[in-house]
Amino acid sequence: MSRTTPPRPLDVEALFPELAAHRGTTTRLHPRPGRPDAAMSSVGGPLLWPADEPWPVCTDPHNHGRGNRPADVHRRREILATAWRREQDPGPTDEERLLLEELERRHRVEDATVDDPLPLLGLAQFYRRDIPDLPAGPDDCDLLQVFWCPFDAHGPGKYGMLLDLRWRRSRDVTDVLAAPPQPRVVGLEGYLPEPCVLYPEQVTTYPFVGLLPEELRDRIHAWEEAAEEAAEEAEDQKEDQKEDQDAPSPPFYQYDLSIPPGWRIGGYASWHVTDPSPMDCGTCAAPMHLLLTIDSSEWDGGSGSWKPEEERDLAPHPHATPTEVTVGRWGELNVFACPADPAHPHRWSIQ
Repeated sequence: MSRTTPPRPLDVEALFPELAAHRGTTTRLHPRPGRPDAAMSSVGGPLLWPADEPWPVCTDPHNHGRGNRPADVHRRREILATAWRREQDPGPTDEERLLLEELERRHRVEDATVDDPLPLLGLAQFYRRDIPDLPAGPDDCDLLQVFWCPFDAHGPGKYGMLLDLRWRRSRDVTDVLAAPPQPRVVGLEGYLPEPCVLYPEQVTTYPFVGLLPEELRDRIHAWEEAAEEAAEEAEDQKEDQKEDQDAPSPPFYQYDLSIPPGWRIGGYASWHVTDPSPMDCGTCAAPMHLLLTIDSSEWDGGSGSWKPEEERDLAPHPHATPTEVTVGRWGELNVFACPADPAHPHRWSIQ
């Protein structure tokens, strides 16, 4: 089944014609639980990795001998999902709660040392044939593979993530690695994805409001303030008339009209947590383009208008967090690539 983004609540270019010059596209990936194989674009699925090529590892010295076992994390999620789907008495039973407590227990790997190479988690892979906004990789590569370390123990403060992106030509892989090495424990459960198939959909997008020309940005802010004041007045009138139904919330540029939430490829990055920061290539100084967004949820209360048409009536809804990946404090990770040379090192920002 495909996933279809609903039409936007209004035509933002009709309100602000200057936005036409900034119009772009992004591909919403719409990950959903499934059973992908190595020949498919996926999140958390098996990767098309050559059997004769070493699996990526983290070589930064850090403690990685205590955490949750991956099998326990998957099992706990499965129990919780089943429990909350029950029509009668949803939620874990007493027996399930005892099992959940055991599965939540952290374990120690006695023989682990800080200098041991740690297998990275295979997070996702994307084939160009599936995703319109995925750029070409270096040397005609058509497959992007994403890895990361399951511990926040990197960078100057030793609290950052380690991300590793690899490009390859899928046609060169003839013998696929059947059983990749896995870390015995993960430091944070949010680094461990659930297997998801993708339903790519290309949609229109516009830049983050703070990066628009000043005059246009000010007009958008003024329009939003006026719409919010009108909505508050309508709500007050309903209260005076003792009407129970809430007045509809007005659409906002940032949350409803410009940048969609969820996992996606290409388009524009959101800077809703920090001020916009220049993302220039550290090798050639070229302004970098957004390559990939890894989001903790596909939508939330502030972006419910992006919920796909095919899923609007599902309640309770199981697909707001299909990958079970958590970035930072339920934020999103924006990964940038150099347009001059995709082989140059990537940069990223957490929002």
